[in-house]
Amino acid sequence: MTNPTPETPEDVDRLTAQLDKEAEASGYHLNPDMDTTKALVDGLIVNESRYGYRSCPCRLASGDAGDDLDIVCPCDYRDPDVEEYGACYCSLYVSQDVKDGKKEIGSIPERRPSSEERAKHKPTAAKPVNITRLSQPVWRCRVCGYLCARETPPGVCPICKAKKERFERFM
Repeated sequence: MTNPTPETPEDVDRLTAQLDKEAEASGYHLNPDMDTTKALVDGLIVNESRYGYRSCPCRLASGDAGDDLDIVCPCDYRDPDVEEYGACYCSLYVSQDVKDGKKEIGSIPERRPSSEERAKHKPTAAKPVNITRLSQPVWRCRVCGYLCARETPPGVCPICKAKKERFERFM
């Protein structure tokens, strides 16, 4: 763990612009309330400085990247939250209706299982299933479900921009 370093308004603006560009290019939207968005981006910067990864600013990170993979932004729960509630848990990402002012953000329940539940169901390395003779393993992005067949997962998901660590062996 590193010690948090003070972030500047320029750092927040730079990351906000980057996340907005990536979100829009991937069919997602950042919260149009810039005060909320910049506060959340500030939290992402603090968490990245503190833990070495951008954990959700609205959840308590353990400091163990492996245990927190599901809450690294964009988290594993973003898509179902946005689909069902119009926003993800922290409200950084929102639906088109929220962006357009047609829907307001309400309370969003926590989808993340408790630490005890996560420990019980901790994923293990997937064993290849011999249902076909594939020339390459298939990798699945845990954030958006993107699938690709290659020796190793991509460095960054081309759909949601999640990093390589967010991929799991699918087949």
